[in-house]
Amino acid sequence: MKVILRQNYTNLGSIGDVVDVKDGYARNFLIPRSIAYRATAGNLKALEEEKKILARKEEKAAKEAEKLAAQLASASLTITMKVGEDDKLFGAVTSQMISDALAEKGFTIDKKIVELEEPIKTLGIFEVPVKLHSKVAAKVKVWVVRE
Repeated sequence: MKVILRQNYTNLGSIGDVVDVKDGYARNFLIPRSIAYRATAGNLKALEEEKKILARKEEKAAKEAEKLAAQLASASLTITMKVGEDDKLFGAVTSQMISDALAEKGFTIDKKIVELEEPIKTLGIFEVPVKLHSKVAAKVKVWVVRE
């Protein structure tokens, strides 16, 4: 049976793909869970409309992310930490701490999109990437200073 995917599905494909699956898999799993629907002439036309709407939403989200990226580029955060000998931090600066500092500045950023490769464990100035959209990333300047 040919079905049209309504959402990205790991083993089958992405939104809008027309895939051929076994009848039972389509009737008992994909269609009841609204992952896919039958590939009929009417549904193919509806798919084209959905693609247009999705493209508009994607474009709008990208523009909003670009505006936010411009604001984040001008923002700089100061995080104070307790320091021991040789300027080593007690603990580390994490993505959660950066997210909370951004919230204090008025930005609502989830800690999951703060792409900190590993926690910051030294004093200094760091540029931390924030992935706002699949096409838009911003860099936030973080100053880690002693308490």
